[in-house]
Amino acid sequence: MTQIIKLDDALSNKIAAGEVVERPASIVKELVENSLDANSTHIVVEIDEGGLSSIRIVDNGDGINNDEVETAFYRHATSKIRTDRDLFQIATLGFRGEALPSIASVAHVKLTTSMGTGRGTEIVLEGGIVKHKKAATARKGTEIVVTNLFYNTPARLKYLKTVHTEAGNVSDIINRLALAHPHVAFEYSHHGKEVLKTSGNGDIRQVIAAIYGRNVAKKVQPIEGQSLDYEIRGFVALPELTRASRQYMSIFINGRYIRNYALARAIQEGYHTLLPIGRYPLVVLSIDMDPKLIDVNVHPSKLEVRLSKEEELGQLITSSIKRVFKQQTLIPAADTKKRSDFSNYRSEQVSLDFEKGTEGQSNQVKEASHEQVRSDSFFPFDVQKESEKVEIGSSTANIAEKETKHQEYEEEPFEQREKETFIQNEKVPIKPAISVQEPSNDRVPALYPVGQMHGTYIIAQNETGMYLIDQHAAQERVKYEFFRDKVAEVDPHVQDLLIPITLECTAQEFATINDHLDDLHEVGVFLEVFGTQAFIVRAHPTWLPKGYEEETIREIIDFLLEHRKVDIAKLREEAAILMSCKAAIKANRHLRQDEMFALLESLRKSSDPFTCPHGRPILVHFSTYALEKMFKRVM
Repeated sequence: MTQIIKLDDALSNKIAAGEVVERPASIVKELVENSLDANSTHIVVEIDEGGLSSIRIVDNGDGINNDEVETAFYRHATSKIRTDRDLFQIATLGFRGEALPSIASVAHVKLTTSMGTGRGTEIVLEGGIVKHKKAATARKGTEIVVTNLFYNTPARLKYLKTVHTEAGNVSDIINRLALAHPHVAFEYSHHGKEVLKTSGNGDIRQVIAAIYGRNVAKKVQPIEGQSLDYEIRGFVALPELTRASRQYMSIFINGRYIRNYALARAIQEGYHTLLPIGRYPLVVLSIDMDPKLIDVNVHPSKLEVRLSKEEELGQLITSSIKRVFKQQTLIPAADTKKRSDFSNYRSEQVSLDFEKGTEGQSNQVKEASHEQVRSDSFFPFDVQKESEKVEIGSSTANIAEKETKHQEYEEEPFEQREKETFIQNEKVPIKPAISVQEPSNDRVPALYPVGQMHGTYIIAQNETGMYLIDQHAAQERVKYEFFRDKVAEVDPHVQDLLIPITLECTAQEFATINDHLDDLHEVGVFLEVFGTQAFIVRAHPTWLPKGYEEETIREIIDFLLEHRKVDIAKLREEAAILMSCKAAIKANRHLRQDEMFALLESLRKSSDPFTCPHGRPILVHFSTYALEKMFKRVM
């Protein structure tokens, strides 16, 4: 058996550096956090070769006492904590006392510091060994230069990426620190070229503009919320501004950037159906809380933390974001500055023979429209019979009557509308329903349809310009809110199945499901053990969408396996989304003028009329000015 020995300081520091110093960005993070803890108001960061050849950080903070400069490079030397009690109320960014000795052990380091009174001190270390120490100028603050990173541990160099990638990682760190501390002026440059500069005036929106650009800063909304334990503030981007990853969601707790899956999910839940699937918002969220409610000493880089009352904080974040967007009109403006790329355009419209001339084209469109109206009902589910208000397709007689009597918009039986329309051969003039009584929801202005494009998009207008409306997304939103209310009203009755559904699973899944059979019973899913690794379903809740019972039950099981619980509200919402998507009109469906008008009126009465349940936009606005500018009527 080999002898047990104590590692010397140089070797132990190199091992610790493996945890703290992964790449140049790690060094920048640790040193800038030290500058922030030293009450700096101006921090300069300069790097070369992505930080591999040189990192220079200058601040105007408190500085280090001359007698303590060398001690600062001892392992576990810190001014942040004194007793074990301090570990449970940490209010600073750095506290472990590993950063400086770990960095010095794998690089050349020169530190110059002064407290602003008397002389300053300069110390130079190579591989963790002090080479010299001497007096320096008395400029208040600290300057630290790190060169020749990993010169004595070349094996770590192979894990580093390209210069541009490493510089990008440093930029990401500086960006987040600048967002977390808008009252501090940051200057960051690479190869002498300025990358970021903030004013330090405390305005987060200005920092967002400096990092992401002015256009992004114009599309963010302030957010705030408060509970007994937490206070949140920051900015959330409009749903039209999305990104492909969660990296643009910046969460700070007491000035520290952290990563927390539960809080990220709470942010996404705040957007709910406003974001497309696979897209994520841009968010800057600062959370202030008692340090006793957070444990930051669970990860060497302190990016992961443990939170007390995490669920309560998530609910506060979700409700605060929802409150912001309930007050906004979320109709995106068309970007008229970019040219459309028609080379990759694939139309969903039924191909038309333009060689036949205008008359042949018109007849073909009419025939396609008639065929689809006859064969495709707006209401493929039986629940259509329960809803007779504000649905697609009222007769022109109803519209004329509503213009004079201002009565609530009611729907005629579809067969009667179809018969009347075909008898009149669609030649009855449709009067613009300008005098119709407006619904209480004024987040969407009154829209008057003027036509349809490709049987998919409704073209509407009002005094502010032109609107394009995705008819499928629009009715999907209307039906989603209808089904959502219906499934919330139903009682917990179940329906027996003539042929039981068999669910096979792995041994681990079988054990998990078996432990939560009672939870499944509460939502109306009754499973019976069938063999060693299977269950059978003999009954299901009556609110499950017709024709999708087995699919929905499997989704319930998958939800249980992932979350170890059953959320009936979430499951019913998923069912409502599924039913609304199946029930909504599809592309290539040609609508009459009155049907388009009825759809727009139904949409205006929706609680969230801007996106479909999957987060796709419903309306796009072309302002009158934008249209006139496109046609050179204005300059």
